[in-house]
Amino acid sequence: MSTIRVVWGDATGPTETAAYDSALAAANVHNYNLITVSSVVPAGPDLKEAGTAPDLGPTGNALTVVQSESTVEPDARRPAVAGIGWVRSESGQGLFYETEGHDAEAVEAAIRDGLDAGKALRDWEFEDDPTVRLSRADPDPEAYASAVVVAAYGQSRPIVE
Repeated sequence: MSTIRVVWGDATGPTETAAYDSALAAANVHNYNLITVSSVVPAGPDLKEAGTAPDLGPTGNALTVVQSESTVEPDARRPAVAGIGWVRSESGQGLFYETEGHDAEAVEAAIRDGLDAGKALRDWEFEDDPTVRLSRADPDPEAYASAVVVAAYGQSRPIVE
């Protein structure tokens, strides 16, 4: 695994699932079967904000991810906000923390609080400041709106051997 890419997107759709799929398409991870893992960053790979994923392998493959997703119904009064934050230790291992909500400031605060709690559980020397990436989907009067942030671990792999 060479790189963990943080990608994000927002979109609308006629159903909750369609909006989510469209937000994944905006991040270019919609053609994979996403396998969600807990939020530990291995020491080896680079970690970068990519915005949109490059080709990570054949359609239908499994892609290991940490993800945050938020969707609001048509004509909602609040936006959908998804976010992931991360921090690494001096040795390279680290943590992701993901959450969602309707207020960007509250989502970011929850991410920072969650990372602080995770750091307190570990006997690692961490970098000073975490990085936080948010995605926001404004409500639409006629469609569901979805925001996603995905940390994609390396390349995809066949889901069926």
